[in-house]
Amino acid sequence: MDADVVRAVNDLTTRWARTLPAENTVVAGLGLWPLLALLATGADEPGRAELAAATGVDPATGSTDAIRLIEAIEASADLNAALGVWVSEQLKLAESFDSVMPAPLVGLLTGNPAVDKAKLDAWAAEHTDDLIREMPVNLDGDVMMVLASALLLRTTWVRPFTEQVRRVSTGAWAGSWHWLERTDFDLDSVRRYDDLTVVTVRGDADVDVLLGIGDDALPALLDAAGRPNDGVPGSQLIAEDEPGPGLSIGRNTASRPDVKVSLPSFSIEVEHDLLAARELFGLTAVTSDPGAHGHFSALSPTPLQVGQAKQKVLARFFAAGFEAAAVTAIAMTRAAMVTRQERRLELTLDRPFAFTAVLRDSRLPIVAGRVERPTEPGA
Repeated sequence: MDADVVRAVNDLTTRWARTLPAENTVVAGLGLWPLLALLATGADEPGRAELAAATGVDPATGSTDAIRLIEAIEASADLNAALGVWVSEQLKLAESFDSVMPAPLVGLLTGNPAVDKAKLDAWAAEHTDDLIREMPVNLDGDVMMVLASALLLRTTWVRPFTEQVRRVSTGAWAGSWHWLERTDFDLDSVRRYDDLTVVTVRGDADVDVLLGIGDDALPALLDAAGRPNDGVPGSQLIAEDEPGPGLSIGRNTASRPDVKVSLPSFSIEVEHDLLAARELFGLTAVTSDPGAHGHFSALSPTPLQVGQAKQKVLARFFAAGFEAAAVTAIAMTRAAMVTRQERRLELTLDRPFAFTAVLRDSRLPIVAGRVERPTEPGA
């Protein structure tokens, strides 16, 4: 797998992680990066430069890099990925479209939201083994193109955890929780990176899960993930009185030192509106009014802009293993045509009013009444 692409995906994920609120959440930078790289190749300036900066990719090769990344992922035993592109039957395509969006990826949007939603929802479910059953964008009649990625990860621990109910008596986590514990002799599965402690939980194929505790833990963990042999290993930490965040020194009855890991099992599912942080993802220019020429002339002569960008993602850590899935989608819409505006009269019935129904010819009143207050609450 291309080291520069791996670094670029990690950089995007780290920048995203720094913006996340202090609550249960999960993101998949890997699901978003190939879509942005595809857009970078198809975009005009200034969107092309913004997307290239966000992805750390040469826009001339972004599409190729995205396809190669997905192909490399498919070689993994535990991780599966897919890309899809759907284009409205009403959209005229540029001659260069196929060089940006390879033909095997491309399907059709009928313009019927019910039909298109069923098709794209089925694609999401198929490529996440039903963990995510809906495409996270709205498929109204304005949508001209959808780009989507799907990720599915399932791994089983080499050494499973035991599960029990544990009560936390004080603090923010006070209460009873499903708790996981295990011990083994691989002290160096734990490492300290400055103010961060990291434990690597090995899967039985080609995926590991890293857990980190300390200050600014998520960005720091992403940095540490790229330096697996750095930090202070557990075989040295065990000799220290204050080994690091989350660590303490205990005693066992085994013939040699071991490491005990305990944590609550967790299941997190989140949907992100990526346009809420459009600057972060290089989407500022391509979501603005493109004028007469659009942002994506390499895709279509029709003026297009990014109208939606969302990700639905989940992660579950349990006694036997770990699973995660993400579906990321970007919907492109036809840019609104500039129309002339005229004066108008506006009538707003926002206080009690009367009504009647009459026969047209005779003007015979059928019913009449008044409305003192609205009767149908909003959803």
